[in-house]
Amino acid sequence: MSDRSWLPAGFERLGRIQGVPPVQDGSPATLLIEWPGHPHPVMSIAAIKSLRRRHVDLQHAKRTVEHMMMHRKAIIHVPKLECFGTLAAELAAANVTATMLPDEIPDVAAIRARLKMTQEQFAQRYGLELASIRNWEHGRRKPDTAAISYLRVIANDPAAVEQALWGRVAASGIAPQQPS
Repeated sequence: MSDRSWLPAGFERLGRIQGVPPVQDGSPATLLIEWPGHPHPVMSIAAIKSLRRRHVDLQHAKRTVEHMMMHRKAIIHVPKLECFGTLAAELAAANVTATMLPDEIPDVAAIRARLKMTQEQFAQRYGLELASIRNWEHGRRKPDTAAISYLRVIANDPAAVEQALWGRVAASGIAPQQPS
């Protein structure tokens, strides 16, 4: 029997299962979950139960596990993670590996310093608002999730970001001027 043939009935049972108490306390976390592939079948229901215990909505847990099964990896936000080791062990029993993704905010000033750019140059080169950079660096504001991801990419591979943004011009090391 394929994994998908028993999945709908399993999900129906999952909604009715009692006795698997949700964790009471914990902090939000973002995880990368991965499936090594055949011959290790994912125990889908067990994986979803583990996520549900951490206050992940049933539909979201189901879709994330399905995505992981199709693409071998998925990212999921867990609202209440009491202990990463406990969740990792539960997921490992379901043939799923988990990695906690960093939640720290990149140090914009350190990235700029490494790239030897002023705030103005950094903003222009990467299409960011100068006021945002100033606010982030002075602690007046925190970057949103998309900006955090973008800053991580810049920190890890600035040349690739420039190539994606500016194409051939990036190869010359000169970013096009943006209108004021």
